[in-house]
Amino acid sequence: MHIEHLSNCLVYGKILLRDGAAKVTCMAWSQNNAKFAVCTVDRVVLLYDEHGERRDKFSTKPADMKYGRKSYMVKGMAFSPDSTKIAIGQTDNIIYVYKIGEDWGDKKVICNKFIQTSAVTCLQWPAEHIIVFGLAEGKVRLANTKTNKSSTIYGTDSYVVSLTTNSSGKGILSGHADGTIVRYFFDDEGSGESQGKLVNHPCPPYALAWATNSIVAAGCDRRIVAYGKEGHVLQTFDYSRDPQEREFTTAAASPGGQSVVLGSYDRLRVLNWSPRRSIWEEAKPKEIANLYTVTALAWKRDGSRLCAGTLCGGVEQFDCCLRRSVYKNKFELTYVGPSQVIVKNLSSGTRVVLKSHYGYEVEEVKILGKERYLVAHTSDTLLLGDLNTNRLSEVAWQGSGGNEKYFFENENVCMIFNAGELTLVEYGSNDTLGSVRTEFMNPHLISVRINERRQRGMEDNKKLAYLVDIKTIAIVDLTGGYNIGTISHESRVDWLELNETGHKLLFRDRKLRLHLYDIESCSKTMILNFCSYVQWVPGSDVLVAQNRNSLCVWYNIEAPERVTTSSIRGDVVGLERGGGKTEVMVTEGVTTVAYTLDEGLIEFGTAIDDGNYTRATAFLETLEMTPETEAMWKTLSKLALEARQLHIAERCFSALGHVAKARFLHETNEIADQVSREYGGEGTDFYQVRARLAMLEKNYKLAEMIFLEQNAVEEAMDMYQELHRWDECIAVAQAKGHPALEKLRRSYYQWLMDTQQEERAGELQESQGDGLAAISLYLKAGLPAKAARLVLAQEELLANTELVENITAALIKGELYERAGDLFEKIRNPERALECYCKGSAFMKAVELARLAFPVEVMRLEEAWGDHLVQQKQLDAAINHYIEARCSIKAIEAALGARQWKKAIYILDLQDRNTASKYYPRVAQHYASLQEYEIAEELYVKGDRTKDAIDMYTRAGRWEQAHKLAMKCMRPEDVSVLYITQAQEMEKQGKYREAERLYVTVEEPDLAITMFKKHKLYDDMIRLVGKHHPDLLSDTHLHLGKELEAEGRLQEAEYHYLEAQEWKATVNMYRSNGLWEEAYRVAKAHGGADAHKHVAYLWAKSLGGASSVRLLTKLGLLEAAVDHAADNCSFEFAFELSRLALKHKTPEIHLRYAMYLEDEGKFEEAEAEFIRAGKPKEAVLMGMEGLVDQARQWEQAGEYSRAVDCYLKVRDSGSSSLVEKCWMKAAELAIKFLPPQRSLEVVRVVGPQLIGTGKHSAAAELYLNLDLVKEAIDAFIEGEEWNKAKRVAKELDPRYEDYVDQHYKEFLKNKGKVDSLVGVDVVAALDLYVEQGQWDKCIETATKQNYKILHKYVALYATHLIREGGYSQALALYVQHGAPANPQNFNIYKRIFADMVSSPGTNSAEAYHNWADLRDVLFNLCENLVKSSEANSLAHEEFETMLLIAHYYATRSAAQSVKQLETVAARLSVSLLRHTQLLPADKAFYEAGIAAKAVGWENMAFIFLNRFLDLTDAIEEGTLDALDHSDFQDTDIPFEVPLPAKQHVPEAQREEVRDWVLTVSMDQRLEQVLPRDERGVYEASLVAASTGVRALPCLITGYPILRNKIEFKRPGKAANKDNWNKFLMAIKTSHSPVCQDVLKFISQWCGGLPSTSFSFQ
Repeated sequence: MHIEHLSNCLVYGKILLRDGAAKVTCMAWSQNNAKFAVCTVDRVVLLYDEHGERRDKFSTKPADMKYGRKSYMVKGMAFSPDSTKIAIGQTDNIIYVYKIGEDWGDKKVICNKFIQTSAVTCLQWPAEHIIVFGLAEGKVRLANTKTNKSSTIYGTDSYVVSLTTNSSGKGILSGHADGTIVRYFFDDEGSGESQGKLVNHPCPPYALAWATNSIVAAGCDRRIVAYGKEGHVLQTFDYSRDPQEREFTTAAASPGGQSVVLGSYDRLRVLNWSPRRSIWEEAKPKEIANLYTVTALAWKRDGSRLCAGTLCGGVEQFDCCLRRSVYKNKFELTYVGPSQVIVKNLSSGTRVVLKSHYGYEVEEVKILGKERYLVAHTSDTLLLGDLNTNRLSEVAWQGSGGNEKYFFENENVCMIFNAGELTLVEYGSNDTLGSVRTEFMNPHLISVRINERRQRGMEDNKKLAYLVDIKTIAIVDLTGGYNIGTISHESRVDWLELNETGHKLLFRDRKLRLHLYDIESCSKTMILNFCSYVQWVPGSDVLVAQNRNSLCVWYNIEAPERVTTSSIRGDVVGLERGGGKTEVMVTEGVTTVAYTLDEGLIEFGTAIDDGNYTRATAFLETLEMTPETEAMWKTLSKLALEARQLHIAERCFSALGHVAKARFLHETNEIADQVSREYGGEGTDFYQVRARLAMLEKNYKLAEMIFLEQNAVEEAMDMYQELHRWDECIAVAQAKGHPALEKLRRSYYQWLMDTQQEERAGELQESQGDGLAAISLYLKAGLPAKAARLVLAQEELLANTELVENITAALIKGELYERAGDLFEKIRNPERALECYCKGSAFMKAVELARLAFPVEVMRLEEAWGDHLVQQKQLDAAINHYIEARCSIKAIEAALGARQWKKAIYILDLQDRNTASKYYPRVAQHYASLQEYEIAEELYVKGDRTKDAIDMYTRAGRWEQAHKLAMKCMRPEDVSVLYITQAQEMEKQGKYREAERLYVTVEEPDLAITMFKKHKLYDDMIRLVGKHHPDLLSDTHLHLGKELEAEGRLQEAEYHYLEAQEWKATVNMYRSNGLWEEAYRVAKAHGGADAHKHVAYLWAKSLGGASSVRLLTKLGLLEAAVDHAADNCSFEFAFELSRLALKHKTPEIHLRYAMYLEDEGKFEEAEAEFIRAGKPKEAVLMGMEGLVDQARQWEQAGEYSRAVDCYLKVRDSGSSSLVEKCWMKAAELAIKFLPPQRSLEVVRVVGPQLIGTGKHSAAAELYLNLDLVKEAIDAFIEGEEWNKAKRVAKELDPRYEDYVDQHYKEFLKNKGKVDSLVGVDVVAALDLYVEQGQWDKCIETATKQNYKILHKYVALYATHLIREGGYSQALALYVQHGAPANPQNFNIYKRIFADMVSSPGTNSAEAYHNWADLRDVLFNLCENLVKSSEANSLAHEEFETMLLIAHYYATRSAAQSVKQLETVAARLSVSLLRHTQLLPADKAFYEAGIAAKAVGWENMAFIFLNRFLDLTDAIEEGTLDALDHSDFQDTDIPFEVPLPAKQHVPEAQREEVRDWVLTVSMDQRLEQVLPRDERGVYEASLVAASTGVRALPCLITGYPILRNKIEFKRPGKAANKDNWNKFLMAIKTSHSPVCQDVLKFISQWCGGLPSTSFSFQ
């Protein structure tokens, strides 16, 4: 801490000269740093401003004027915490508190005085209403300015020399003349430090200071001692040996407690606390010559100034700071201590003291948020402050490397984002308000409300709404720290805000839908679509929003369906509220227009919500009386009465014209006001006021209670009399023994008679014991029942016969028969009594009377009584009366009607069978419904309804009981039919077990077996077969095995086969399914001794090769298998096995094979085998010649048949020619000599063998000899002698010509000789090319054929290419071969067009040639259509539209290659939007929007890209229903377009567009309107909505041509002159070949170019 001498405030030169000293006795700085008070020995208080200029002064006064003005000294002085009062402690035993006001020159008045028993020596004012002071007698006392009383805190026996407080003002230290230092805490703030005597200093501690970390004391011994928190000595600074130093007279600690200054003679010593070393360090002392003794020190509350008062009347100011800096040339930062900084606004001069309450060193201070908010860090805390309101906060904060982000949008709270966490700090609070996790830092997505509109009955209202994720909002009560609502939304939220009271939340999603959420009811309501602006009206719950061209206002947000809408022509930009009106600011073009809201609805609603009824009244008084205003007055009157604001209630009733209520309340208010004046308070708690309010609410009992509590009996009686409530009045008088009771009664009776209230008068006479008078009055009032009651009660009146007759006559006339009967009975007239009782349905009395007087009538009366009760629906009561009257049928009906079932059974059991039988079933149905079946059965049987009992058991599934019952009463065949029908029903319901039980019960198990088989429940089926047909069990198993095998359920089939003892079937099953292991397992387990060997052999045979050898070796059956193969003539397998594993057995197998061949007559083969077996001798013996010789012998003998057989036995023996001769000989002999049938057989045998040896011609000749033409042709075909085959077919049987041709084609196809096939069948050849995928060859060949064939295969190839995704190659085909106008090709052309317009990457200059190809093909097609039958058809019109679109796309690509045609390209993208029924709408709007944005047409770009985003959402949702078309009204952009099947724009580009659109919509700088032309319609629209006139589109831009038209020869083709010239100029300057190609096409399409090729006009 450095202190620098600034100035001398005042010098009392005169006093010094005159009296020798003008000592400054005490000084004080105000808490707000604005005032500085000095008091000197002349007892005058001088007031200075913070700059040291004197602004005011006042004289103090003695405790008693008789001792004179100089009889005392001022020893202590302190400002109050609010800086408006000064306490003065005087040596004449008194403390005065002066009210000095807030402004200079305010009148000074004494507002408190505290008389003491000894002189006041020192004084402090640490807290509101609390002054602490020390006395000469040693006491330390407390004066309370609120109660005007003082009390002793503690007492000592030693003079109090000094008094100081800690920095928070919660603790005090007093120094005493004996050196004692005492500590006392009002609140130790959790430090745990002791209180009481702390230390005994060596001398009186006149200089005493309480710093943050220690206590510093000094005195006349010239030593400074620093004591620790519990009184131990920390440090000592000893100046007793310094001859220049004198005693220390006073000390002061800096407000931050980091420095202490001590005053002595000509010198100030400064001690600074070093946190690092934890000791006091002495700074260079401040020495000022001729200063003399320092008598007082006062430190300014912000720590920036220290003032020292001297013995000579001087006050020196010192500047205190560690360092000083200037921030952005606007603020001065003065570090007055390590933990305290003063921030001064250089322009306004206002100052804020930023201080760490924990004593931490303040690091860098920043001023953020439009230079209004302070942010500073310490090592462990964060300091925040609002410069405007001087609200400062210090919260615990761990450093995070300066990565915090601060948001100051809310005036009450600072929002701090750090590492995904949002922390809220309320200015002026030293605790964080709350902390939540969120990744969304946009202030539009966070809303905080901190007590913004105080409401009645609500202390703290602090709410936060924020985003948990993009679709979830959380609402937190910051006071309680708990979640009060979570909203899960289906779409992304882009804005939210709570209302000022924190009860409602507004939020908008990215689809511009505005939602209202009620936090108390947790209900969400969508209140507006297409919301572009929304805001709460400040100071109210009124909501303003914009929907397109509508301004929507909700004056009562509790009823969101009630919205006030008005039309506007621009965009809302803000709200302004002031001067008694609220205006919505709307920009309409370049001007801003104000729309005024209904301030009445805003102001009144807000005042009522906040409970501010005075404000509501003041507002209503400004309005004229209308139905709406009247409703407001009524509401206010009700609320004001509830809140006991009676003057407001009176005003309301006056305004409403309720004179009586207003007058009554006026009187009540006068009473309350008078009580308030006399006794203080509000007066509404006075008993008369409370009673009158109870009367106003018609709660007279409460009013009476209030009066009687105060013993105000007369007032209570007066109230009741005024209200004509005589009974209550008399009751009060009677209860309290009032002397006027009798007079009251007489007055009451007279009033009753005057007002013709005979009944009340009669009751009054009765209560007073005058029976006759009462009866007379009752009869006069037409109340004979009351008269009768009184007569019956008083025996003496019964003797008056005339009176009784009058009463009975009146009773009968009034149809009061029962009371008349009572009276007749009383006067012993039973006949009349019984008659009256019957007429009045008083049957109980009638029966009792009849039992005594007329016993015969009792039964009749009981029946009548029962009938009466039935009429009254009291059926259960009627039963016993019917029984008493012996009416059984009625009794039964009543019991059934009353559902008294047991009583009904009891009665029925007493009846005869015929009577009872029809009632039993009804009772039985009841017990059946209760599932008490045995009782129900018994009742059904009693009622002869056994069939119903059986049905009951059947429905309940109790088949045994049902069957048992059925057998008793039904024929067996009927029982069977019943049960079978029921079982079939159960089977339909899938209840198979129940169905089985039914079938078995009626001995029909076969039906159950069939059922189980039908439903493939084979286990149950077998169970029943085994039980009921054991002889068929085996057959059943076998049958099931076959079924299961057919179904592929082999494991189950095996079980059934084996159960049927059919192991072979099992083996065959597994064999046929290739499951050899299973077959071998079954054969080994269930077959004979060799069965498994046979299976193993077959298994090995199926495997073949080395696998079979390995298997047989593994099973140990290899040799046995070889023998088995030879035995079974499977010689090939035997040879294979011996070759692979048993070579020594090979000769044996050859021998066995030779013998087998010999037996078969295959001599040549047998001969070879004999030789291989090493047995040549056997071969020789068996020669072929033998056969031939034998045949010849038979031939010579004429035995041709035998000869033929013999020749046919000759087989190939190495001499094939011999064999062929023998075969031919056999055929020749057969044809010549044998019968036709036999010769046919021989030829059919020989023919195939000749064919087999390649002698096709010989075989064919044989066939022809027997006229077997087809067989001959087949022989030639097989020998590939196609010419012979054709000739035979042609000459002998032309029917076979096609047959030969077909086979020839197949032969060529199979051999792949397509080139040869072309000559035979070109279509087949082309089809073959197609099959082989040789498309190029196919098209090349087809090109040589006619146009029709060519385009058939071109169409096939194009279809193939399109399926493979090669639309561009398909397009190239039609570019090469032309596009015929075949209707069957139309879908191909449409598909090529659709694929092309949907494909990515086509919006560029490089795509020109693709678009040009498409354009040229479509042009060729349209030209062909003109000449065809399809001319002017719908298809023709559609292709013309496609041609126009392709031309636009091609022209756009050409324009994109030339910079100066950039706007032409953009216009073409915009023009294409009118064709979105043929184009993917999302791609078209994206391209148009991006093009418009690129050339700066931001309005159009915003609308088109907004539409694009709507379309992408629609694609995701799968429907266009939610699409809004209002932006495109009166344009030719179609609304009804096909929903694209997929997104045509990648996600990244969609997100870029979404961000741009959101940014633009939040900026609100664009009009959401499409540009218009001179027609007043959208500039790119061909059709003028107002006139319906359609303009021609420009060939260059697609925009409508309104003027400067250039027409072409072809009708309907034209261009805008400016655009045409611009295009021609671009061609001339750029020499662009693609633009020249566009020009060439236009010339071709439009019949030549216009003659004026270029113009500069």
